[in-house]
Amino acid sequence: MNIPNVQSVIRLHPTDNVIIALKDLSAGTVLEGLSAPLAHAIPRGHKIATQPIAEGAQVIRYGQIIGNATKAIAAGEHIHTHNLGMGAHSTDYAYASESNPQPVVTEKRTFMGYPRADGKYGTRNYLGILTSVNCSASVAKFIVEAVERDGWLKDFPNVDGVVAITHGTGCGMSGKDEGYETLFRTLQGYARNPNFGGILVAGLGCEVLQVASLVGADRLRSDGNFRHMTIQDMGGTRRSVERGVAALKEMAVKANEHRREPAGLEHLMVGMQCGGSDGYSGITANPALGHASDLLVAHGGTTILSETPEIYGAEHLLTRRAVSQEVGEKIVERIKWWEDYTARLGGEMDNNPSPGNKKGGLTTILEKSLGAVAKGGTAPLTQVYKFAEPVTERGFVYMDSPGYDPASVTGQIASGSNLIAFTTGRGSVSGYKPTPCIKLATNSEMYARMSEDMDINCGDIITDGISLEEKGREIFELFLRVASGEKTKSEELGFGGAEFVPWAMGAVM
Repeated sequence: MNIPNVQSVIRLHPTDNVIIALKDLSAGTVLEGLSAPLAHAIPRGHKIATQPIAEGAQVIRYGQIIGNATKAIAAGEHIHTHNLGMGAHSTDYAYASESNPQPVVTEKRTFMGYPRADGKYGTRNYLGILTSVNCSASVAKFIVEAVERDGWLKDFPNVDGVVAITHGTGCGMSGKDEGYETLFRTLQGYARNPNFGGILVAGLGCEVLQVASLVGADRLRSDGNFRHMTIQDMGGTRRSVERGVAALKEMAVKANEHRREPAGLEHLMVGMQCGGSDGYSGITANPALGHASDLLVAHGGTTILSETPEIYGAEHLLTRRAVSQEVGEKIVERIKWWEDYTARLGGEMDNNPSPGNKKGGLTTILEKSLGAVAKGGTAPLTQVYKFAEPVTERGFVYMDSPGYDPASVTGQIASGSNLIAFTTGRGSVSGYKPTPCIKLATNSEMYARMSEDMDINCGDIITDGISLEEKGREIFELFLRVASGEKTKSEELGFGGAEFVPWAMGAVM
């Protein structure tokens, strides 16, 4: 897609009955194809009707239904929340009908990663303090503070740091329901993420999610570089901090022995997210990331798409790309689970987009979902996983998660992601230790305003006519540099100590 600087609007598909403003348009602006000047100002990223649309008729963007007109809409009129609502969306799943193999890549690309005993490779080499319950969260943070105060980490140059993985649950919950199983999977997944060179598990002692259960009969990590303790067994806060610091020193010796070495791209797993989306997300950053995803998959790597409430209405595009009907049906099963889940809790699947999304031009969840799915490129969908379930299939996969970004990324890291790519139009700021996060801006204006937080500007697809293929290649090359140790903007700013957010399900008791 090449867009000249002078272009004011874009039609994304020949069958669309809307065009998208590429800059703020004032009342009276004359647009080619419209019989009259604009009656009202249209903000950039927002939709304009190209023809009269009757009340109840479908509004089409990307060649897909994004909702139904709630009142008659004139040609040239602004289409948004005042005249567009949810409607029926396609459920023609056509399982595996468009599962086309990716082209074979003969070039051998590598990144410089940390080899692990289980055959995986880390892009970072952290020590982690994993808490089983909120009651041990402060002690975990005290241990990190003590390590930083003592300054001995400088003696271990291959260790990136110590991070406390704390959360707000682990007790006051059922010990046998779906919520417990999900938290258990999440914590074990973090302990085994290849970006950790060692893990200390810290609990209080009397919580529902017991440290002994988490560690289990088998080794928590195949390299054996883990320790565990409870505050009650240690005899209180001070002794726990002392023991925690001593344990980390022991593990740092072994973690420091790891050196970066060339690793094939089959060892790179990228979790893909979008947050603070706008009307440009589905035009620039998301499809560009989709192209980067296809490149990585073609090189043998793995990409993970998530956020089930934000593929709602676009799931038929994924079922068609599934490698089998069985894989496609897993997507539909998750959609049905979410419809039941939200209904039970008094919510609804179309309660999105957020206020910021709407200000940026997105109106219905169908519209948002169609843009979000573009992150997944065109590669076949090889498997579907539950939240935090270990990803074992290579290629393009799907992991079920909420649309809440920190929770979704938490699940992807627990599933094994050693790199995160995050598109944003409004300007999300976050990071996710132990996994580096690459931020992709959808528009040049936000990139200029928040350049200290953004790694790549995808807005130049609009402003400078950069092709999606060029931008996708730029993103792909940054994947390899960051995986090899180049710091992202969020890492430079110190993000990642507060973004561990397990998916909380079930009753708090």
